[in-house]
Order: sequence, then C-alpha cells, then structure tokens
Amino acid sequence: MSASEPALSSAPSPSPTPVFTTDEMLRTMLKVSEKVSDLIFSPGRAPQVELNSALVAVPGLPTLMPVDTRRIAGDLMGNNEQATTSLREKGSADLSYSLARESRFRVNIFSQRGSYAIVMRVIPHSVPTFEQLNLPPQLADITKLINGIVLVTGPTGSGKSSTLAAIINKVNLEKAWHIVTIEDPIEFLHPHKQCTIHQRELHSDTPSFALALRAALRQAPKVILVGEMRDRETMEIALEAAETGHLVMSTLHTTDASKTVERIIGTFPISDQHIIRIRLAKSFRYIISQRLMPKKDKTGRVAAIEILKSTIRTREYVEKGENEGKTLLDAMRDGDLDGMQCFDDVIERMIREGVVDIDTGLGYSTNPGNLRLQLADLIDAQRAAESEFEP
Repeated sequence: MSASEPALSSAPSPSPTPVFTTDEMLRTMLKVSEKVSDLIFSPGRAPQVELNSALVAVPGLPTLMPVDTRRIAGDLMGNNEQATTSLREKGSADLSYSLARESRFRVNIFSQRGSYAIVMRVIPHSVPTFEQLNLPPQLADITKLINGIVLVTGPTGSGKSSTLAAIINKVNLEKAWHIVTIEDPIEFLHPHKQCTIHQRELHSDTPSFALALRAALRQAPKVILVGEMRDRETMEIALEAAETGHLVMSTLHTTDASKTVERIIGTFPISDQHIIRIRLAKSFRYIISQRLMPKKDKTGRVAAIEILKSTIRTREYVEKGENEGKTLLDAMRDGDLDGMQCFDDVIERMIREGVVDIDTGLGYSTNPGNLRLQLADLIDAQRAAESEFEP
C-alpha cells in the first residue's frame, strides 16, 4: 500500500462519534423524494442525492470529512473481501448493498485525492414493467424471440438495466423457460414465476463474465443475460451462444445503434472483422439505445429510445458496412412499419408534444443541426412569441 493511499481501518479516529449511522444516513437521503436515483458521499460536502439530473444537498446531514467517507465505505463493504481487495489494489470497488426490507443499491467506492468517495445507485424494490418504464410497445416482440442477440446501449445512468429487467420480467410471466443472468453486481432480484431464473454475481459466484457465459452454455438456459459485454472474449462467446440457439441479452456503453456495431466489430483484429460482421449480422435481433432527458415540467426524466431491428436491409448494412445513403440511421428512419425509430425523430416528437424543451432536445440529439432545421417552424414561432413580450 502506498503512503498516499487511504486505508480502511477500525483504529480509533480523531473525529467525534458520528451522529448518524450509515443506514440512518441512507434512510434520510431516500426520504428526500421517491425519484432519487443516486446517493453521493464526498469529503468536504454534505451527502447529496441526484434528483431529476441535478444534485441536491440533503437537509440535516453534516458535511463529511475523509474519516466519515472511510467509515461509510467500510460499513458498505462489511466482510466483502473481494471489494476490500479491489479498492486497495485497483482504487475502486463495485458491490451491492441492501437496506433491510427497504431498498437495494449498486455501489461504487473509489479513491480520490487521498480519500474515499461513494456513489450509490438506487435499485427499485420491484422489477419494473413495460408500462412503468413507458417502453415502446413494439419491444414486447422481444419476448417472442427464441435465439439471437438483443443489446441495450447508452451511457451510465440511462436506464439500460431497468429496460433489460422489464424484458426479463415479461419473459418470466409469459414463458416457462430457464434463464441465467450474469451481473456485476446483481441489481433487480427476479423471483421464479413461469420461468426458473438463476442469477450469478461477478466475483462472488464467478470470476468473470466470460467464464460464467461459457459455463451457461452447459446449463441448458433458453435466455442468458450478461450484465455488460466488456471484452472481446465475452463478445465472442455471446455470438457463439446466439448461434447455438440461445437468446442472449446484454448492454454496451455506446451512444447509438451505429456506434454499437462499430464498437463490437472494432474489438476484434482487422483480420477477423469480416467474419465477425457476417456473424453479427446473422445473430443480432435488436439494438436498443437510450438517452434519459429532463422533462420540460421538471417532474422527472423521460427516455428517448432508438430501435434498430434485424431486417434484410439492416443485416446487409451490418455485414457489408455503411456507405453514403446506406446507413443504419437511414434504415431506422425508413423502418416505421418494422417498429424501428431513430433518436432525432423521437426527440422531435417529444419537443412538439411539450415533453422536453427545445434546448434540451437539441442537446441530446444525434445531429442537432438537422434537428434544428426540422424544428424551424417551432423555433420561429417561439421567437415570435418571445418578441411580443420584449419592451
């Protein structure tokens, strides 16, 4: 351990005994709103919650010192030796934490400026449904698939895990299948309904996604959920699983459908990329990309969802690559009847319906220039209305 590295220790601390226990602090933070998405503990600031994409200080909680965040980190990790080792050797640790009978969290503890900071993602008590997430109804067709790959992509905090959980839940209600999930850490707890579901957590149940995914091929599942396709080996085995009759669902941190295909292909050596294009074109069923945007009325966030579906046209573009006039974006724009949609068309509709404001929509769009042209009539009308009130 380096001299500058913060240490977790039960040794006496010079600071006074804390007023709040860790669990009491968590309960106080959750009471701020039912829409709290993240809890943040940082030295030099009072605990904060993220609410509607903005950080809010929690009234009544004291400013945290480095000794406080160290204590909280220790409480969250408990006897989790893997997390403790990861934090000490790698500077960060991922784990899950439960507040008895109240809430569950996905936790990341990391070292910064010689102290610890903590971010906790709130996991809802119940598995979300399609209706609760307001998912496009055409995504219900995913539950009719019997093989292939379904990917949900987007930045951190865009709701990928919730969407996958809703899909798994729908399968659980409608099919009598064996489902295996591989997660880091386990987020939503799926009870057995029509399906039998086994959930494996990285590090505690398996050392890696790739090993667990390869083992799953021998566990007779119909559906395999992989929390994230992080490396080439995991992608390779996922393709193999899809080709051998399994339905594989996973996530990637990519911004849209086109970038997702580029990311997968680019992970492999140039000599292998042609065959990977062919395999991916045959295996993918849906690429669903998400962006969470603040609502215009400031009551929460809404998801803009892009949907790329496997069709003769999209398979050709994946296999042969995109060219001028032959892009996946073109296919999505023309694919209404197949249930496809692209970000900018969805965002334009949300702006016109008053769900999000113009500036927010442009900020989250794929091509702000083109979207601005599509909204020219609305922008002109808004400027005319504003000019009437100018002195």
